[in-house]
Parts: sequence; structure tokens; C-alpha cells
Amino acid sequence: MDKHNFDTLSEAVNTLTQEGYTEDFEAKENSIKALYSKKEYQPGELKIIDTYRFEGMTNPDDQATVFTIEANDGTKGTLVMSYSAEHGQNVELIQKIPIKKG
Repeated sequence: MDKHNFDTLSEAVNTLTQEGYTEDFEAKENSIKALYSKKEYQPGELKIIDTYRFEGMTNPDDQATVFTIEANDGTKGTLVMSYSAEHGQNVELIQKIPIKKG
């Protein structure tokens, strides 16, 4: 696995997009939605390839995690989960996505 060291969340998303992770995933109530293609996936149809964590400089609510995700149909993208109270992601659904081994 090619792990990067990113300084900022935006740097991570920009670089990963250039590497082919072009879709934006969002964990909704009952599925994980690809925002551009409008496809919906269940956790078992996805794999987390890598995880990148970012710490808030001054505010712990600024913490975030970027997941690179690949779907069974070849769709690749990122899912950004913020740790603020208003992040709106279905954390339980994200936790069900299998992590790629190796």
C-alpha cells in the first residue's frame, strides 16, 4: 500500500482525486451514496483501501478521516468523515465496510 503523508485534508482529497479516487461517497441512513454517479452501495459492496486521519490544530472538533474506497463495480472515491457533532454521516454503516488486507 502506498501511504502518503498529507498536511491538510484538502491536499489529501486533491491528490487522491488525481490518483483516480474521483467519486465522493457519503454514508446516508441506509446506504452509501456516490454523489456524482448517484449509485447507492451497501457496505459489503465496498472496500476501504486506505485511511488518513487529520487532527484539528486548535479545535478537537476539526478532526477528520479520509477513506479511500473502491466499489465492486470498479468505482473509486473518497469518503470524508468529520468528528464534529454535525457531520451527518452514518458512522455505523461506515464501520461495516470491509478493510482491504495487504
